[in-house]
Amino acid sequence: MPRNSLKVGIVQQAVANNDKQTNWNNSAAQISKLAGEGCECILLQELHSTLYFCQQEDTDAFDLAEPIPGPATAFFGDLAAKHNIVLITSLFEKRGSGLYHNTAVVFDRSKEIAGQYRKMHIPDDPGFYEKFYFTPGDTGFEPIETSVGKLGVLVCWDQWYPEAARLMAMAGADILFYPTAIGWDKNDTDAEQGRQQDAWQTIQRSHAVANSVPVVVANRTGFEASPVDGDPGIQFWGQSFIAGPQGEILAKASADKEETLWVELDMQRTEQIKRIWPYFRDRRIDAYDELTKRWRD
Repeated sequence: MPRNSLKVGIVQQAVANNDKQTNWNNSAAQISKLAGEGCECILLQELHSTLYFCQQEDTDAFDLAEPIPGPATAFFGDLAAKHNIVLITSLFEKRGSGLYHNTAVVFDRSKEIAGQYRKMHIPDDPGFYEKFYFTPGDTGFEPIETSVGKLGVLVCWDQWYPEAARLMAMAGADILFYPTAIGWDKNDTDAEQGRQQDAWQTIQRSHAVANSVPVVVANRTGFEASPVDGDPGIQFWGQSFIAGPQGEILAKASADKEETLWVELDMQRTEQIKRIWPYFRDRRIDAYDELTKRWRD
């Protein structure tokens, strides 16, 4: 039977160094806090184990990657079992020699891995040189079955693509989750920074609206200096949030503080909203063939 409600939590953190154990321990303390407040499902931000190393192309950074299963999955699997929670984590995966992914790993009240998702859309922009590090994912857009429902887990740059959210929803995702690492170039004007942050929130709220599902977004916060001389570094803008199935903001974190937030979601509203706004009924699937093309010439 579908659940009536689910208390979902987010951990928003700053990362000061590449000491994984220290960063894991900091995450563990916040996970414990949220679990103590009754959260059954908790989301961590993208690449929470280390600094955001993609500000430059550096082959030494591959040393930060680890296999699945590995030390990170052992640590967070223990936490999921200890607190009896569903836990969504993010790590730099070494799949094989010379083959790396940006991977979200889900645990379901157990040390065992319930499922994983490899980031499909990989950016390559100044300060975000992810194509150097990450092979595009091959897991497809498949929700992960857990004790709290089907979780549509996507990662950061995926959040700009309505196709990814739609395919997860079409496969039965009850909630969309986005672990994220996004921030401002300090050279941008205040107005430009505001436009970027507003667009980021708007596109994800639109996924909630278009698919009638809640959306949960965990972003990192704090300034991380660039290792490249003359580069401005990234001011991660935080503002993690949880939106309901009509895109309504249910909770939102600050821009510049480490914090947790949680919401008790009404899990029956998705069905109610879909009956009122039947987008899936009215989709013209007979007319969408050209969406699989790169461009319409």
